[in-house]
Amino acid sequence: MKILLKNLKAGIIKIKVENLDDLWYLSQTIEKGDRIKGLTIRKIKMGGEEDRKRAIVTKKVKLEIATEKVEFIDGLRALGKITAGPDDVTHGSYHTFNIEPGSEIQIIKRWPLYQLKRLDEAVKAKGSIILIVAMDREHATIALLERSGVRILTQFSGNVHKKGDPDDNVSGEGFYSQLGNILKEYIERYNASKAVVGSPAFFKEDFAKKIDPEIKKKIILATCHDSGKNGVQEILRRPELKKALEDDRVSQEMALVEQLLENISKGKLSGYGIVEVEKHINSGAAQSVIVTEGLIKKMRKDNTYQRLDYMLKNAESIKAEVHIISSEHDGGNKLDGLGGIGAILRYDIH
Repeated sequence: MKILLKNLKAGIIKIKVENLDDLWYLSQTIEKGDRIKGLTIRKIKMGGEEDRKRAIVTKKVKLEIATEKVEFIDGLRALGKITAGPDDVTHGSYHTFNIEPGSEIQIIKRWPLYQLKRLDEAVKAKGSIILIVAMDREHATIALLERSGVRILTQFSGNVHKKGDPDDNVSGEGFYSQLGNILKEYIERYNASKAVVGSPAFFKEDFAKKIDPEIKKKIILATCHDSGKNGVQEILRRPELKKALEDDRVSQEMALVEQLLENISKGKLSGYGIVEVEKHINSGAAQSVIVTEGLIKKMRKDNTYQRLDYMLKNAESIKAEVHIISSEHDGGNKLDGLGGIGAILRYDIH
C-alpha cells in the first residue's frame, strides 16, 4: 500500500492499493459512515427525463459516497449513498466502489489511532507469501502471489494415472507425484506460508491424499474450472484465498499472544489489563503493547476509547510497538480474557 496524501486535520488519507494484502487491511479499516472518494465505473442514463428511450452508457466518474456496507468476498466492495459527483449522477442514489490492486481512493473520516496503525502495518508489510495452483487430471499452473501482482512460476503436463496402473505416489512417475514434488520445492524456495490448490471436480482432493503430510498442512483447497492462467485468476477471486491471507495473520498474532502468556506464566517482563499496561507505558518499560479489536469496539461503544487512544499514543512516543489483533481466533480470545490488552516489557519495574 502507498500513502499518496495524508491530511489528518481534514481527515483525508489518499491511498494506492498495491496487492490483495492491502484489501484485507482496508476491510479492517473502512467502516460505516466513512466517506470514500475516487474514480469509479458508473452506468449513466443519457438524455432528458422526458426521453423514454434514454441510452445507458458506462463511464469513469469521480464520486464520493458515505459508506453503509463493506464486503471482502470477491475483492473489496464499499456500498453507500452518493454525496458528491458530476451533475449527471443522482446524488443520494446508491453506488458500489469496487476496490482492487491499482485503485486509488481517498478515505475521509476522523481517524482513530488504531486504524492509522492498520494503515501503517499495510505500508510496511512485506505481504503474505502464498502459492496458487490451478490443476486438473494432467495439467497444472503454479503461480506466486507477490506485492506487485501474480507471477506464473511454471506450467506443465504430467503422466496420467490410468486405471490398473500402480499408485502414482508409490511409483513416483505419476502426475500427482510430479506436482507434489514441484510444489514442495517452491514452498521451500519461497518459504510460502500457504498454497491454495484449485481444480474442477475431485482432482484436488485426490492430489491432497497423495502428498507429503508436511506440505498438506499448508494447502487450502478451492474450486476452479481451468488449469491454466485463467484458473489462477479464478482462484484469486475465491474466498479460500482470503482464508489463506487471514491464516497467515492469525499465526503471527498467535505468536505474539503466546510470547505474552509465556512471560506471564514466568512472572516476568509482562503486564495485562488497562490499569497495569497504562502503568508500564507511563514508566517507559513497555516494549510491545498488544490490543484486541474486541476491547477497542467495547471501549468505543462505552465512550471510553479516548483513554486507550491516549495510551497507545504514549506507547508510540516511548518507541513501543503497538499491535492490534483480532478477537476471532484463540489467541485473541485468551487476551480478551485478560482484559483485551497486554504488554511485553523491556525491563521489570518491580
